[in-house]
Amino acid sequence: MDHSNAFLLQLTNNTIETSTLPSKPDSQLNEADLYYKDESHRLNKEQGLLSAYYRKLGEVIQDYDEVLLFGPTDAKSELLNLLKDNPLFDKVKIEAKPADKMTAVQQQTFVKEYFNITG
Repeated sequence: MDHSNAFLLQLTNNTIETSTLPSKPDSQLNEADLYYKDESHRLNKEQGLLSAYYRKLGEVIQDYDEVLLFGPTDAKSELLNLLKDNPLFDKVKIEAKPADKMTAVQQQTFVKEYFNITG
């Protein structure tokens, strides 16, 4: 995951299903926001969009018992910290691991290795 996309890999019976959840912050900022003279206005809008993205991810995560967050940016740690502060996630085992940018196959291998799945 990063600040623009989260690749959701669901592992069930040694099979991985993948979907993508984009954050879409750039597409939701209009041209006036990009060139607005007040930098704090633009940053506040970006932060609001990022918060909405993390809320969407939280809605997905709360349905699982164990979650691995990984990726090349700080987004995984930011999300982990938000989830740790929310009692809804007290029963969900969540861990964040650093990882370089990966292809879909590399992501699946990373998940299988983390959860000790062969095949």
